Amino acid sequence: MAASEVVSAALQDSWGDFWLFRFFLNAAGYASIMVPGFLLIQYFKRKNYLETGRGICFPVIKSCVFGSEAKSAHPDDVSLAARNETMESSTAQQILKLLFCAAGLQASYLTWGVLQERVMTRTYGATETDPGEKFKDSQFLVFMNRILAFTVAGLYCALTKQPRHGAPMYKYSFASLSNILSSWCQYEALKYISFPTQVLAKASKVIPVMLMGKLVSRKSYEYWEYLTAVLISVGVSMFLLSSAPTKHLSTVTTFSGVVLLAGYIVFDSFTSNWQDALFTYKMSPVQMMFGVNIFSCLFTMGSLLEQGALLESVRFMARHSEFAAHAVLLSICSAFGQLFIFYTINQFGAAVFTIIMTLRQAFAILLSCLIYGHAITVVGGLGVAVVFMALFLRVYARSRMKKRSKKLPASEVPVQKV
Repeated sequence: MAASEVVSAALQDSWGDFWLFRFFLNAAGYASIMVPGFLLIQYFKRKNYLETGRGICFPVIKSCVFGSEAKSAHPDDVSLAARNETMESSTAQQILKLLFCAAGLQASYLTWGVLQERVMTRTYGATETDPGEKFKDSQFLVFMNRILAFTVAGLYCALTKQPRHGAPMYKYSFASLSNILSSWCQYEALKYISFPTQVLAKASKVIPVMLMGKLVSRKSYEYWEYLTAVLISVGVSMFLLSSAPTKHLSTVTTFSGVVLLAGYIVFDSFTSNWQDALFTYKMSPVQMMFGVNIFSCLFTMGSLLEQGALLESVRFMARHSEFAAHAVLLSICSAFGQLFIFYTINQFGAAVFTIIMTLRQAFAILLSCLIYGHAITVVGGLGVAVVFMALFLRVYARSRMKKRSKKLPASEVPVQKV
């Protein structure tokens, strides 16, 4: 009987560690919140609550279910206004602002990347006699990141002047759900693939986006877009094929890692497209950050409480003070990194932001190899160089295209993704 109990406990632990099982468990937790919310929204709409509702709860229900339904013809007005102010300032001030943005983005996301790999791939509490234990619950890290981002965005909105909010609050929940799932896939993927592989896969998101646009929307692309997509594919293939399993265990790309990376790309693509649609309402990027993160906190906390994982993660933090410091710092970098993203795009536009973040990805690979000892061959290094050369070529070609289309009417200016 004792032996059978040990075997059943081992099987339970193995199932609990399997990422697909945890994915569906998390999804069930989110559904337990979304489904009742969906039914309530349908109920209020059927009852025409906007016309008949009264009482203390009316403003809250109106904001959550109906909003003001006032849309803006120019969703990037805030960004354009901030950029015009930048053009009027002196060159020295612009250079200082650019250096501030670049330093903030690099510091936030390089630190975030190093800590992310440390938390997900290394043990805590290891001694000469004890191998230590790994932290396994990626959802708790997502919760930590989102609750601090929600707090920072809320304080920013309270202390600064923001546009009058018009979007129904429930619409943020869709971007929030996809954002949670993409972040979860990103953390989980590090258990199966190396950090440099993940960074390159994220840098090559343009390929599935182009394929989806071609197949679904029948979009046409310029020759330079096809060229850079081919170069990115070649570079990623060179890097992956040059990774020898005998050199280091973490350089082995497993099937689970590939599936999780694909999930990250799919969910992240949906998040950015849904945010584009929401920006048709009059809102600032920080209001978007606040709205998405408030639902992210609700979903992740509800799921963690249902699984009993919140207390377990808190106990892990209590046992390992080093992990607690890493988790808090990870959340700080994530929250302030988002603010730097919005500020940089508003001040200098998406092209400058893309260049800074592309450099950040290259530095992240270099730091990961130096700190955690990932082995990259000469061919793999050339593959990395090809990928980033293609990314810079895309930025250059896109900026040239924008200069040619400056005479387009304002209504045709594309929405900036955040």
